[in-house]
Amino acid sequence: MSILTSGASPACAAEDNPRYLDSEVQMKYGDDANGNPRTRGVIVRRFTGDSTPYSFPSPRPLPLVKEWPEEAPFTKKNFFRADEGDDENFYTLPRLVYHIDEAAVAALTQYYRANIPAGSSVLDICSSWVSHYPLEFKSKMKRISATGMNPLELMANDQLTDYEARNLNVNPNLPYDDNTFDVVTCVVSIDYLIKPIEVLKEVRRVLKPGGKVIISQSNRCFPSKAISMWLNMNDREHLELINGYAKYAGFGPGKAFDITASVPGDPYNNPMFIVEVSK
Repeated sequence: MSILTSGASPACAAEDNPRYLDSEVQMKYGDDANGNPRTRGVIVRRFTGDSTPYSFPSPRPLPLVKEWPEEAPFTKKNFFRADEGDDENFYTLPRLVYHIDEAAVAALTQYYRANIPAGSSVLDICSSWVSHYPLEFKSKMKRISATGMNPLELMANDQLTDYEARNLNVNPNLPYDDNTFDVVTCVVSIDYLIKPIEVLKEVRRVLKPGGKVIISQSNRCFPSKAISMWLNMNDREHLELINGYAKYAGFGPGKAFDITASVPGDPYNNPMFIVEVSK
């Protein structure tokens, strides 16, 4: 795969960054003994999260009030999905698109800029062709690693230091040593995990002492792949559920925030919520 990008240098100051980066992504797949090799070129537009007309109010704390029992109350039925087919088939072809709108992306980018210190080692789980990090993170972070379903999407993510394609619904073990990362992020994807507690236990293992997890969530999903329990909940209940997962994975009490951007003249845009827990 090759990536040709036009736009700003990743080292640019935020106020000088363009609103968009346009890239040509060339991919070759089916290139094996039994395959039918094909090359595909795609023009993609990346949202930088900067130079937008949006405003970003201070994160609004949301109380997490649900008292979870000592033992996890979930059943297998809670994690059923309408499409129980092989996830790897569902994600075979890369989706070089956004699953939340630009305002939600920008709100998350600004939150990362304010809450992930320079020099951090960062892991993005359930990642794709974008991680929503500020442009300068590529040069300012010690390391940016990722796991995700589609290797072609991960190859197109030019902010990554390294990556490994992995289906966490089949193998929730993360391919990293204990106490490796300062921060782990997960963007609008925890609703697809059928083993979320096992995955978060692994996240806790690879976090350094004092490290934190930033789990972001909106109100968008692939309904056929989201777990049934999630589909029957509202936005506030989703945050409580994520906090419950974290509790059973060994984390302490979480903090939740509404970081939704304000969009001039637009009565509706995708909301953006954060649940943050620390090791």
